[in-house]
Amino acid sequence: MKGSSITKYVIIGGVLCWIALFGAVPTLMLLGMSVLTPHPSDLIAPVFSLHSYARLFAPALVTMFVESLLMAGTATVLCLFVGYPFAYIVARMKKRHAKTMLLLVMIPFWTNTLIRTYALVTVLKADGILNSVLIYFGIIKTPLELMYTPIAVFIGLLYTLLPFMILPLYATIEKLDYRLLEASRDLGATRWITFRKITLPLTFPGIISGSMLVFLPALGMFYIPDVLGGARSMLLGNYIRDQFLVARDFPMGATVSIALTMMMCVMLFVYYRSVRRSGRKASL
Repeated sequence: MKGSSITKYVIIGGVLCWIALFGAVPTLMLLGMSVLTPHPSDLIAPVFSLHSYARLFAPALVTMFVESLLMAGTATVLCLFVGYPFAYIVARMKKRHAKTMLLLVMIPFWTNTLIRTYALVTVLKADGILNSVLIYFGIIKTPLELMYTPIAVFIGLLYTLLPFMILPLYATIEKLDYRLLEASRDLGATRWITFRKITLPLTFPGIISGSMLVFLPALGMFYIPDVLGGARSMLLGNYIRDQFLVARDFPMGATVSIALTMMMCVMLFVYYRSVRRSGRKASL
């Protein structure tokens, strides 16, 4: 008994140390860096300044924030529309078949995301697999220009982030009490009303959780817009990378990173509130 308690404290202590070392400390370093002044040779001068925060409201950066939010939001909605019915169908399957389908969803995780993104180039380019198939079946006569367009970026984000939407949705839908759905149908409700009044509210925490897991990485994935969108797609992730590696303006890169972190905190708060609200409704 005493040994198990020591093991528990060691595991909890190790996790807390890991979070502090690789989560809290880098965030505090970014926060400190964001209020300093850039220096041409030393990168950072120890002079307090809020100049980087004032630059957040520059029209070009505000436009980039809006475009990045729209792109990440659109990718999240696309993943939700594709992932929700898929997760629902898999959750209603027999356990043996459901495990196989989930395995197929998990397999892409075993391959590096950057390699999979470059693999998409061979599918989407003018003489790629997709255009070759469409031309072969006579659906199109000239190749579609997909590469270096927002469509290619959305396809890349959907392909990469869809499992992050499916897995939390599946976990929520699997726990759904299907007797409630049967009772609703027995009382005369249509399928749409049953979905809107029962299924959707009870699976709302999974929707919020999946949306967060898709939306936040979509804001910072700079290599997918780079590879599939070309120079036309400058999003927040690309901007942060360029501030650290190209412009060498560390305070500005840190400031935008802190802004993204604050957005993540707001979304976590929304998730926490939605879970609590769902819990209260379930207990009534």
